Formats: sequence, C-alpha cells, structure tokens
Amino acid sequence: MVAVAGGCLVMEQSHTLVLLVEDHPGVLNRVVSLMRRRSFNIDSITVGHSEQPGISRMTIQLRGEAADVEQAGKQLYKLLEVIKVVDLSPNEAVIRELVLVKVAAKGAVRAEVVQTASIYGAKVLDATPSSLMIEMVGREDEIESFLAMMRVYGIREMVRSGRVALARVAPAKRGHVDRITDTPYAVAD
Repeated sequence: MVAVAGGCLVMEQSHTLVLLVEDHPGVLNRVVSLMRRRSFNIDSITVGHSEQPGISRMTIQLRGEAADVEQAGKQLYKLLEVIKVVDLSPNEAVIRELVLVKVAAKGAVRAEVVQTASIYGAKVLDATPSSLMIEMVGREDEIESFLAMMRVYGIREMVRSGRVALARVAPAKRGHVDRITDTPYAVAD
C-alpha cells in the first residue's frame, strides 16, 4: 500500500511483531491502546501462553512504514509488562494461520469437497448430512487460495486465527536490553 505523507510517497509494509509480555490482566488492552494511539490498524492479533510460565506471547500483524513500526516497538518497551519486542521479517520466521471453515456439502459434491481439501493438506474435523467442517493451517496466501476454492461450494461459517510466528533462529538484539535475564531453558549450539 502506498500512502502520501508530507508530499512524499511512503510505502507501507506488512509487519509481524512478536511480543513477550507478563501474563497479567489488562496487558492486551494496554498494548492495543498504544498501537491505536500511534494510528496503527491491527490486521490480526493472537495471544497465548509461551514456553515460560507467567509469560504470554502476542503476535501482531499490522501495516506501516518500517520507521514507524520501529518507533512503536520502542514505545511498547515503555509498558512495564512488555519483556521483549521483535519485528520478524518473513524470511527469518515461520508464519502460519489456522482457518476453520464450514462448507455446504451434500451428495456427490461431498467427495469433491473432501478431495479439494486434501489437495491443500486440510482435514475434515466434523460432518453433518449437509456440511463439512474443515481445518487448514498454512501461510496467508495458502489460506486465501484454499478459501477461494471452498467459496465455490458455499462457505456457511468461517473463523481465522490470525498470524502466529516463531523466529527460525534467535533474532539479533537491536540496541535494546530484554527484561528476561535468567532463563531456565537450555540453549542448543
């Protein structure tokens, strides 16, 4: 997406921010409020437990200029509950989404829906006489392609998880100190 700021063309890019935060009530609200104040529109946000007790992992997908996203990351560090912030690029991370989709599937169409789902590596989770519930995990573009095929049969309901991401290797520190100092986990060489 291209935006005009101060007479200059600015290229907005999709960013995947991964945050480690203390698992306390209100943390999600504070993070989202900070992003709102910085005028970011969050495309997706997922939150769940991490490998460390008491620490949650947030994955936020948003669009913006790299300098603005970097500044937002610095502002996030000012929140006491935020331990670590990393802006992952697609080539340094594994990024996936989950989609559950209920598709109309009666009679002869049913086998066709199952075959199409299997092409995408999706699996049938539940079946009724008139529909199938299918689960697929993949990259955003794979999910979009799968959904385009399912629309042909008629999507009755759908839910997407939003992005989840893990760095392929530990990201390099970018001029900031993480608040995690002692880790009980072994580090492989």
